[in-house]
Amino acid sequence: MPSRDQSSARSSDPDRLLAAARRGDDGAFEALIEPYRRELHAHCYRMLGSVHDAEDALQEALVRAWRGIGRFEGRSSLRSWLYRIATNSSLRLIERRPKRVLPMDQGNPSDPHVELDAPLVESTWIEPYPDDQLGLEDGLASPEARYEQRESVELAFTAAVQHLPPLQRAALIMSDVLGFKPAEVAEALEQTPASVYSALQRARKATEERLPEQSQQETLRSLGDDGVSEVVERFVEAWEGADFEALRSMLAEDAVLAMPPQPHWFRGRDAVVEFLGLRPLVPGRTWRMAPARASGQMALGSYVRNEPGAPLAAADLLVLTLSDDGRITDLTAFRDPKLFPSFGLPEAHAMDSEAGADL
Repeated sequence: MPSRDQSSARSSDPDRLLAAARRGDDGAFEALIEPYRRELHAHCYRMLGSVHDAEDALQEALVRAWRGIGRFEGRSSLRSWLYRIATNSSLRLIERRPKRVLPMDQGNPSDPHVELDAPLVESTWIEPYPDDQLGLEDGLASPEARYEQRESVELAFTAAVQHLPPLQRAALIMSDVLGFKPAEVAEALEQTPASVYSALQRARKATEERLPEQSQQETLRSLGDDGVSEVVERFVEAWEGADFEALRSMLAEDAVLAMPPQPHWFRGRDAVVEFLGLRPLVPGRTWRMAPARASGQMALGSYVRNEPGAPLAAADLLVLTLSDDGRITDLTAFRDPKLFPSFGLPEAHAMDSEAGADL
């Protein structure tokens, strides 16, 4: 992308910025597209299930938009035009990269005593989305949308749409998440309205079959801020204290633990607790947690000390999926400390290592 020319970006008049951008003013172009950058990034993430892939798709889209701004005639809104380019950049990337999944999509649950295999290639896994850090707003993107903006980056929704063929995925996201009219979706995807309508109906049916009855946004509202805080505090206390009975009481009977990029996953309260006792929560380790938000859900950055005097190092980003009675139905531990900065988490815990050695 061309660098920003600050002198050209001073005007906030969209018509003037557009005219200047058409004349090749890169600063005016940057100022023109800046209000849409975050929502376009979220759109690319929904399409691709990966923050890194979304950044690649968005960068390609903005380069194409810069090269094509001189031909933009204004027959549609600038926002619609940018979404068209971003959608097609995402579709091209889908053709070149493997489908993103969660471990549950790869095979059957494992026995807690299994020897863990080497992690699978990172590019096969869905990544959590830093919606708070990137400024994703609450509520619907438009009155015509069916899914809330944060709901549409939840892990369950992201995983569900990754199973859709590319055309169905794009039609569903543009229509039911962004609220574009069918004619606009058809134009963006260079399809007939009839083919878009057919793809959308199939996509809705397939997606609803994979989604839980209640989204996390609905669950969090039903629990309330105080209720959610209580659940998180209890979980942190139980995890840091290796209190297995407390953890057991907080898990739903059919709770699932997954640990991308590790392919193994575990189903059932007993299996999850048994694995925790055999692997992460063994005697001699010290754990500390820091609160976060990820993919519209409650999350925790976990830090571990494996021996006395060692620093508390970043370990996993744990994303919690809750039921409306406050139990944990899914615990997804993304085992990649490089994720921490994107979620506003430090790479090392602030607690003094010597003070923590006695805890």
